[in-house]
Amino acid sequence: MDTVRIPKQYIAQHETLFDKIKLLNEVGLHLSIDKVNWPNEFPKTLPVSLRIAHDNEKLFLYYQIEGEKLRVQSRKDFMSPWLDSCVEFFVQQKGDKAYRNFEFNVFGALLATVHETRELSENLSVKLMSSIVRFSTIRHYYKVGEEVSDWTLYVEIPKEAIGFTSGEKMSGQAILANFYKCGDETPEPHFISWKPINTPEPNFHVPQFFGELTLD
Repeated sequence: MDTVRIPKQYIAQHETLFDKIKLLNEVGLHLSIDKVNWPNEFPKTLPVSLRIAHDNEKLFLYYQIEGEKLRVQSRKDFMSPWLDSCVEFFVQQKGDKAYRNFEFNVFGALLATVHETRELSENLSVKLMSSIVRFSTIRHYYKVGEEVSDWTLYVEIPKEAIGFTSGEKMSGQAILANFYKCGDETPEPHFISWKPINTPEPNFHVPQFFGELTLD
């Protein structure tokens, strides 16, 4: 299994979201979400990049998406963001059977769940959900006569929401994860991942295909 290193950066020390995003975009590890796993049924791809870092208390993510035909129906947490223009982060502690998924639509509406299996799951508490910072931007324009959008999503996920204890350090730990871009009911349905997935049909709930992240 390939391992990537997530840098430790004190992003939270900056006062404004814009300064945090600027620093994360400069020093965070860059990942491309570009694996089209089911090209016959869902060939659509988009330029999707991610910057990621941590500071021992939080994981910082910054998604950038270009040229999507947007769909946005979920306006609140605990709805169905995966049907919209959506980015996702699935994570599992090494040695655990359970894994966690964080699914955000373009407005930052979130569904976060702990899964024993795809079907057996429990939503994160409202307290944990409310601790997850989200900030998005959208730029609309026309391409070949059709309206498309570039959008970004900045996220701060406290370590407790990922599964660490409050007294546990993130540095030196390794976690398993995959990152996704999807939109089940967008005008151009797509299912794109960071690490490749080998299943007959779209399915992101497959920890056996997660990659390894080592936290500096």
